[in-house]
Amino acid sequence: MPSSSSRLARRTAALIGGLLLSAGALAQNFPAKPVTLIVPYPAGGVSDVIARTVNNTLGKQLGQPVIVENLGGASGSIAAQKMLSQPSDGHVVFQGSPNELILAPLAMSAVKFKSEDFRLVNMIATAQIGFLTRGDLPANSIDEFVEYARKQAQQGRPITYASVGPGSFYHLLGEHLSKVTGIPMVHVPYKGGAPAEQDLISGQVDIFLSPFATKHVDLRKAGRIKVLALLNSARLDTAKDIPAITESKALKDFTFNIWTGYFVKRDTPEAVVATLHKAIAGTLTEPTVRANLEAASQTPAPTLSVAEAAKAYTDGTAQFRAIAKSINLQAQ
Repeated sequence: MPSSSSRLARRTAALIGGLLLSAGALAQNFPAKPVTLIVPYPAGGVSDVIARTVNNTLGKQLGQPVIVENLGGASGSIAAQKMLSQPSDGHVVFQGSPNELILAPLAMSAVKFKSEDFRLVNMIATAQIGFLTRGDLPANSIDEFVEYARKQAQQGRPITYASVGPGSFYHLLGEHLSKVTGIPMVHVPYKGGAPAEQDLISGQVDIFLSPFATKHVDLRKAGRIKVLALLNSARLDTAKDIPAITESKALKDFTFNIWTGYFVKRDTPEAVVATLHKAIAGTLTEPTVRANLEAASQTPAPTLSVAEAAKAYTDGTAQFRAIAKSINLQAQ
């Protein structure tokens, strides 16, 4: 008669085998229903534009609709936390960046997830960062702005800078700007880029270091905002009349950009990840998608393998953690 230990071993093996078969069947049937694309900011911002540029074509690649869900707040961490509460079956995808997945856990004590809880399936695009100011700010260049900001601080009226939340990349950029210039500045956090831009346009906040989009060109022409520079090493081909930050004297080394990618939970089955990866790569080959991303001043991502995407996320995590350390970012 078999011993209790051998019976337990057989049951355990059967259970593991059943789980593996279930996971395999799930992967083969993926996607079995519409896919939800969670965007961690309100509708109207650059993140929303990216999602709605990609979702229909991605849905065709997958053979199921891709539905955009906007959920802003807490530097994107509310949406990220919701993502982690979903099944690990690939039917919920997170449109993320270093903002939500790397920096928010470092800046907010209420955030309990780690960067490593997510897996990057594929990059989507890289964004140029615009140095945006309110339309009536009395400065027309980066160097003029630095002088203005210094005088305002000396008079006890430090300039204000917007971000999409504490610990976000744009918060770090503002803190870093204050540090490298030695000028005190006041952080004003928002739930997303759209409300931050609304207050910039209405003059409620002085500057916003933000992903640069075509709409900013129109707002600039209308005199509703100023775009003093892009944080690039060279001028953008589609915006030749806007200086690169390297053309200034005071901030010639202040060059930054930020990427967006599509993420799943870390324990998502490998076959599901492979299907999503292939669909995203196919989406990024579509000329209309690429043209619309470029029109939003996004550079479509190069083709990466699944392994290269994983390495890019690991490297990005290390890079942004180093920036946070350099400004002594403390969890609040």
